[in-house]
Amino acid sequence: MTIEAVVFDLDDTLLWDDRSVKESFEAVCQYAADLRNVNPEQLEDEVRKAAFSLYATYETYPFTKNIGINPLEGLWGNFHDDVHPMFAKLRDIAPGYRRDAWTQGLKAVGVDDSELGHELAEKFHAERRTRPIVYEETYEVLDALKGQYKLVLLTNGSPDLQSEKLKGEPKLAPYFDHIVISGGFGEGKPSPQLYSHVLGMAEIDPHAAVMVGDKLTTDIKGANSAGMPSVWINRHGRPLTDDAVPDYEIQNLRELFPILDKLNGG
Repeated sequence: MTIEAVVFDLDDTLLWDDRSVKESFEAVCQYAADLRNVNPEQLEDEVRKAAFSLYATYETYPFTKNIGINPLEGLWGNFHDDVHPMFAKLRDIAPGYRRDAWTQGLKAVGVDDSELGHELAEKFHAERRTRPIVYEETYEVLDALKGQYKLVLLTNGSPDLQSEKLKGEPKLAPYFDHIVISGGFGEGKPSPQLYSHVLGMAEIDPHAAVMVGDKLTTDIKGANSAGMPSVWINRHGRPLTDDAVPDYEIQNLRELFPILDKLNGG
């Protein structure tokens, strides 16, 4: 077997999205605590719960679930996409969704104030944009792979929002020969059609491409179904579930190199 391409997920594989979201919540919730003497950690928990609960009530939910746009992305995305009519509905819903999530979170910690809810929603919307964070080994690994393999970025989400994440870290996109965002295709990982599209675009057979991602339910399941070797980056020691079994498991992207050597017969 000769590996010709490495396909990377974006969020929490190359970009540390969880940390960006967490730091944004901390900044906004501390701002609220300074104003109203609320517990910032409790407020964050309540806003997250409200966001997930509200998100599932909108008519856009089946579409966002299919494409892979999560509730926390809804708290800061603008969704200026025109590739599907549901994006226009999502764009209209998003400002009220953000306001209501923060207002409900505030109410749960004893502050009934929709104006403050709106202010905090807009503050989070802005704060998240100031925090693009890459893992410390991301560029080192991409530098080593560039020129040896075709590099493909395959990410679920809104083209507008995922492109904004890449613009926030402008050195990232130029590494890739192809960038595929699920919202532009019409289906998200683990869709077999999406993986077939990516492999066709890169002009490679499934066994000649490795998929690297952090989510068993999307990255690994999709790769396994497509017949691609799969590498699960499990930075936090999470247990395996029944969703999918990866061919390889790593905790740092640097551990990808011996796997590639092995697959290449080294």
